[in-house]
Amino acid sequence: MGIPEGATEEHLHVDGGRVRLLRGGQPDRPVLLLIHGGGTDNSAISWATVFPALAERWQPIAIDLPGFGGSSGIEPVGGPQELARFLIMVLDRLGIDQVIGFGVSMGGDVALNLALLAPDRVTGLVLIAPGGLTARIGSRFVHTAAWLGASLPDALLLPLARLAGRFTESALRAIVRHPDRLPRDLVDEFVREARRPGGGIAYGRYNQATIGRTGMINNLLPVVSTIAAPTLIVHGCDDPIVDPRGSISAAELMPAAQLIMIDDCGHWVQVEQPAQFLAAVLPWLHDRAQG
Repeated sequence: MGIPEGATEEHLHVDGGRVRLLRGGQPDRPVLLLIHGGGTDNSAISWATVFPALAERWQPIAIDLPGFGGSSGIEPVGGPQELARFLIMVLDRLGIDQVIGFGVSMGGDVALNLALLAPDRVTGLVLIAPGGLTARIGSRFVHTAAWLGASLPDALLLPLARLAGRFTESALRAIVRHPDRLPRDLVDEFVREARRPGGGIAYGRYNQATIGRTGMINNLLPVVSTIAAPTLIVHGCDDPIVDPRGSISAAELMPAAQLIMIDDCGHWVQVEQPAQFLAAVLPWLHDRAQG
């Protein structure tokens, strides 16, 4: 699959390793910081379908978080606060003062934490089926099972992550509404990411940091009302992974939030329904530019 159309690949050396960046648009345009999801995602997968449109009038920069995609030699840092701090460090190194943060799923959790940690640097948020907005994963039984899975020692977690890589395509097709509509090259890239040495470990670290014994450690609903940045939340009505009720609650609590629900769509809105996603996001971005 390679990198998205309109993107150039760069590498930033940090902490003894390197971070992959995909950059597009013009350097004098406002920066859209694109944060991919968890599982075996990366920036090229998450943003391939919408990157060219975003690059027409903006400056999208998609970053592979530690342990994902083309970033290498950096120990996975764990939870969403730590990942947000990592992104702040990257922005400092790039000389970028302010961004509009885009985040999908786990990336939405990271974007929310970025806005909480550095509100002066986040001028807006676009959240796609964001994590971090629920007190528990499903029923008590389901949550306990998830906690037990996340609590496995590395001696068991690492082989299980490699085993799960064999079933990645089936798992991917289970999170979307219409698997047959997914671009074949994107599915292939998702499978390659899962089978990459170390693939899935960074997401395991995130789960270890966020899933508590009786509830989610990263539940931000009690504090999202303090985020003043204009926010657009986009969520698929048929999302089987992240309950849309978290997005609905956040939109009600946040002082400058707007919620758009996409019909006939699962967890991966920007990939499953890119035209509808862009129809929601581009006018919203235009309004931000008009001030």
